[in-house]
Amino acid sequence: MRIAVDAMGGDHAPEEIVAGALLAAEQVDAAISLVGDPDAIAACLNGAALPEGVEVEAARDVIAMGESPRAALRGRDDSSLARAVDRVARGEGQAVVSAGNSGAFMALSVMRMGTIPGVRRPAIAVTMPTVDGHRVLLDAGANADCRPEHLVDFGLMGAVYAEYTLGIASPTVGLLSIGEEKGKGNELTKAAYGLLEAADLNFRGNVEGGDVFGGKCDVIVCDGFVGNVVLKVTEGAARLLFRNVRETLLRSEELKSMAPQVGGALRSVADQFDASEYGGALLLGVNGVSIVGHGCSDANAIRNAVRFAHRAVEGRLVEHLRALFSERAAQNG
Repeated sequence: MRIAVDAMGGDHAPEEIVAGALLAAEQVDAAISLVGDPDAIAACLNGAALPEGVEVEAARDVIAMGESPRAALRGRDDSSLARAVDRVARGEGQAVVSAGNSGAFMALSVMRMGTIPGVRRPAIAVTMPTVDGHRVLLDAGANADCRPEHLVDFGLMGAVYAEYTLGIASPTVGLLSIGEEKGKGNELTKAAYGLLEAADLNFRGNVEGGDVFGGKCDVIVCDGFVGNVVLKVTEGAARLLFRNVRETLLRSEELKSMAPQVGGALRSVADQFDASEYGGALLLGVNGVSIVGHGCSDANAIRNAVRFAHRAVEGRLVEHLRALFSERAAQNG
């Protein structure tokens, strides 16, 4: 197994990216390719040799975070992001990790790896904290506008991901809407409900926004516009909550004395909302494992992203997705 890491992508590249990849190399049974400027990568090593199983692939160009995906794809074959994706597209790697320009990363993954036959739209799957562990939400931003049949594909892909990567047996699937009743929602969700109900899924009906963190369903399906709003609101609310708790503790001398006691509990809660726990989101539906890291990823986040990629490859996620959609195509004639 080989995992390609875009060493130049992200707000803290290449230092944190290289450091995270080296940490991961100690924990996963996989070869790692650091793709980027060899001189910049060497400077991060402080004279140390690369550990066994880690190599550098030269790429002199960098796609900046602010570049539009369309502009970033023109004549940028020597960019670290393009070369990292190409390792998987050529069959020389099974997974790619990047904390760089997410729009360009997704576009390159779709264009160069190709989509799994039968998948109409790839989707971004994110893990969300719930009362009893993490669950899956998709799409989290790849497709702002969707048709009902796209949501069916999302449900199918999310269920495979939950089962074979997260280890959730017979995952349940819910449709994010404004009410639990079948007739609630907009035209998209009302049309998608019947299709999801008829699909070979453990479909539990509509799920309201308040149930996203309740663990009511293992997989929650929505269009990318709604999913991205849910994701960003969750991140913002978590930051506000922890900031307010901290300020409240520090404002009062009486409460300040309790800080050591509550600190551990707060850190435990904070970890559940920490994007670095999984290291990134997974682009489902392409012919390879693409882990989309947060732009602000540090070494810990990159380490976990590589570990997450390893877990997905080891669980044969892409192979299971191919088999499912091939079977559906055969059934539908």
